Order: sequence, then structure tokens, then C-alpha cells
Amino acid sequence: MKKCFGTNFLLCGFCGWCMECLWTGIGSLMEHKDKELSCRTSLWMFPIYGMAACFSPICKRLKDRSTALRGSIYAICIYFAEFTTGTLLKKFHACPWDYSKAKLNYHGVIRFDYAPAWFAAGLFFEKLLSLPNFFKV
Repeated sequence: MKKCFGTNFLLCGFCGWCMECLWTGIGSLMEHKDKELSCRTSLWMFPIYGMAACFSPICKRLKDRSTALRGSIYAICIYFAEFTTGTLLKKFHACPWDYSKAKLNYHGVIRFDYAPAWFAAGLFFEKLLSLPNFFKV
């Protein structure tokens, strides 16, 4: 049985949240020597990460392509989603991230130095979306 979009959305949303907690927790250790690995996220991030479910048809079309091409396309898609959602949320003063102090930022909502992370995240979501359906939603 194939997973439906709703199942993929929930799976990507929860896994994205977990990745963000891991990323910000490690960041708190590196930047602030926080041995508690305190992490930070927002409820807005769940639907943003959940949108990775839209990768499913893209994954099918790219399945025979190189890892470099697939990861690059996913990273571009993630940048587009990050820019769009960040810009929209900023209009309502609700954007949970602000990259304006980072060197390689664009309008404070995307960081070009995160390209390797988005490349890897895209490939992670690709694998996640290709897993068999273990849940019936």
C-alpha cells in the first residue's frame, strides 16, 4: 500500500522537527558551550518541514539520476520553500528564524552557507519518502 500525502506530510514534519532539535542542540553546544544541548524550534516549523512531502513526485522522476543532481535539486527546492515561508511569516512578525547577522544571508531568511545541510536534508527526505508504509492514516 502506498503512503498518502497526509502520511508523508506528518512523517516529514516530525522528522524535520527532530532534525532541527538536533541541529540547534548541537549549535548551542558549539556556540554557547551549553552541555544541556538546549534546542529551539517553533510550531511553524512542523508544516514547513511537512512540505517536504511534496518531494515525492520529484523523487520518482529523479530516481535514476546522480546523487549530486538529486541533492542539488532538493536543496534548491528547500531554499525556495525557506525563502517563501520566511518572507510570508516575516510580514506577520512570526518568522522563527533570523539570519540577518550571518555573512551569507539573503533578506535574513536564507543562508547560502547552509547549502550542504539542505543538500543532505533533501536526500534524507528522499529516503524517508521511499520507505514502505508502516502506518495506516
